[in-house]
Amino acid sequence: MSVHRPQSLSLFDRAILGQATRDAIRKLDPRSLVRNPIIFATALVSVLATVLTVRQGLAGGHGIGVPAQITVWLWFTVLFANFAEAVAEGRGKAQADSLRRTKSEAAARKVSGMDGADPTQIPAAMLKAGDLVICETGDIVPGDGDVVAGIATVDESAITGESAPVIRESGGDRSAVTGGTRVVSDRIVVRITANPGETFLDRMIALVEGAKRQKTPNEIALSILLVGMTLIFLIVVATLPAWASRSGARIPVVFLAALFITLIPTTIGGLMSAIGIAGMDRLVRFNVIAKSGRAVEAAGDIDVLLLDKTGTITLGARQAAEFLPLAGTSERDLAEAAFLSSLADETPEGKSIVALARNRFRLADPDHAELRFVPFTAQTRMSGVDLGGGHQIRKGAADAIAARTDAHPGRDLTGMVERVAKSGGTPLVVARDDRPLGVIHLKDIIKPGIRERFATLRAMGIRTVMITGDNPLTAAAIAAEAGVDDYLAEATPEKKLELIREYQQGGRLVAMCGDGSNDAPALAQADVGVAMNTGTQAAREAGNMVDLESDPTKLIEIVMIGKQLLMSRGALTTFSIANDVAKYFAIIPALFLASYPQLQALNIMHLTSPRSAILSAIIFNALVIVALIPLALKGVEYKPAAAEVLLKRNLLVYGLGGLVVPFLGIKLIDMAITALGLA
Repeated sequence: MSVHRPQSLSLFDRAILGQATRDAIRKLDPRSLVRNPIIFATALVSVLATVLTVRQGLAGGHGIGVPAQITVWLWFTVLFANFAEAVAEGRGKAQADSLRRTKSEAAARKVSGMDGADPTQIPAAMLKAGDLVICETGDIVPGDGDVVAGIATVDESAITGESAPVIRESGGDRSAVTGGTRVVSDRIVVRITANPGETFLDRMIALVEGAKRQKTPNEIALSILLVGMTLIFLIVVATLPAWASRSGARIPVVFLAALFITLIPTTIGGLMSAIGIAGMDRLVRFNVIAKSGRAVEAAGDIDVLLLDKTGTITLGARQAAEFLPLAGTSERDLAEAAFLSSLADETPEGKSIVALARNRFRLADPDHAELRFVPFTAQTRMSGVDLGGGHQIRKGAADAIAARTDAHPGRDLTGMVERVAKSGGTPLVVARDDRPLGVIHLKDIIKPGIRERFATLRAMGIRTVMITGDNPLTAAAIAAEAGVDDYLAEATPEKKLELIREYQQGGRLVAMCGDGSNDAPALAQADVGVAMNTGTQAAREAGNMVDLESDPTKLIEIVMIGKQLLMSRGALTTFSIANDVAKYFAIIPALFLASYPQLQALNIMHLTSPRSAILSAIIFNALVIVALIPLALKGVEYKPAAAEVLLKRNLLVYGLGGLVVPFLGIKLIDMAITALGLA
């Protein structure tokens, strides 16, 4: 089985537009329309206008042209609203179809034990959760699972788009493998964790399609508001004939129907679903899968970000910066001891120690046959080398070296360790034959530009908290250098969970990212939990988003996308309501000017006649939905700023714009239909 990640699709892709047109017609089904109360009401009014127009035509009535045009444009309003939603859905369906086309069945080699002996070849579709399969160089991983034996490099470009293979091994936080990825080297035994149809790729297709998308709390609240406004305008329009009859005027029912549709917020009603679907689509194109629209929306409301230090704030690979010898030890002696103890250390830190010692003192490699290297373990928290003649060199944490020597570290060594920690570095103590020689200063490199990004988040009202396993002194120094608002040192799963609950009890919304099984409780508790695709299955199940590229810094961009979604909905709602206000000045004076001359003061547009006013307003009402579809799908541009600044900008651009555009648009349409003799 091989797959490719969803590709970014053009907004005006012909295939999508063609399918969206057909889907817009299919969505005229009342069972589909009823999910959107505003457009459902518009469809009911369209049916009423159609019946009245047909009856008038059959009765041989005169002046049927304008009612017929109004009826046609009412149906166009419904179709354009359906079209907006269909285009948004079509982009997701096209991405899902692309995934399906590149997905092919693969064979799996099922085994009964960890040793991988006597494999039985079966179709991948027959695998169930709990089955063990063996994968070797060149094999396609047949399903989602966890590595339970072995270590291998895996090409995940089919899922993430990244060409560099990654390491997958048993027993760590990087044990999860995804069906459709390819083993580049070595051999692993994988325990399948998903049944057929429930794999990560299957869920990804379903989420991209939006098949399981439900309305978010904000959408529900906005729907309730729009329904309330619709009921109010229904009452207003229903009472107008009584007011008109007092002055001897008579308003055709079709005109009242058109008036009702132009006054209710059809613009935002028609675009609301498209805005929500497009928000999830933007995340997909950003290589993040959201398990629900609620998660995307919650990202826009986040005001606390919990960020891992390593890989997010720092580059993740500490580098040896200097050798700090104790009194009575030369820097060269300390460097030689550190060099020998690090020759077999394959970590970035170990390699940097070797490189620094070679560059500083031009040390040559010794005869490895005389050396016995001691690897680092979580229990000893040190590593080193045994030399000939019973001599030993060890390097590790200060307390681990002190525990080995059973001696209290001297004041000089303690001061040196504290100075390194306070500067934001990590001190490694080197000892020969249980006698401390000095300290290696490992420096965490802060990512370029990260301080400015945190300043931007602070301007948005978001509090940043650095999570690290470092001691408080080191954590405080790095937090100050990076510019975060707070930090949690010596973090454990329990401390992370406690911190999240503390913020939530204070009424704040929290986002965090993680990749390990020990991050799963915190990911589940957070309002937005972003799991790394490289992480464990437990982490991916606990989070409500999965980052396919496993980039912890992307959490910041996810918040930006969430805020853009909320801004887009708010801006278009403002524009829609402002539109309706402007339409009052177009239609009300035109309808009642003959009966109430006092309304001349409100007749700003000076439209040709009541018939042209109604027709112009209903045409504008339909066309504005089409005009705003690109903005709904692309999203309103988000510039980080305080909430009050954003509110003022939106009111100025979309509020004032929503007032001005209808005056210009309706007047131009009125002039056009008058010139063409359509009214």
